[in-house]
Amino acid sequence: MNALDLSTAQWAKSSYSSGEGQCIEVAALPNTIATRDSKDPNSPALLFTRDGWRDFIGAVSRSEFRG
Repeated sequence: MNALDLSTAQWAKSSYSSGEGQCIEVAALPNTIATRDSKDPNSPALLFTRDGWRDFIGAVSRSEFRG
C-alpha cells in the first residue's frame, strides 16, 4: 500500500476545542478524510473513506461508543 502524502493537507480543529491539546485535527482530501492528534501532528494519521467518516460521525452522534 502506498502512503498518502499529507504534507499539503489543510488541517482544521473543531471550534469547540478548548485549546488544552485534547483534540483531533481533520483534513478533507479528494477521496479521504484524515485525522490526527493535535498534540503530535507528526504521528500517523487515521484515514477514513468519506462514507466511513459519515458513518463514524453518525455513531458518535448516537453515543454508540459509550460503555
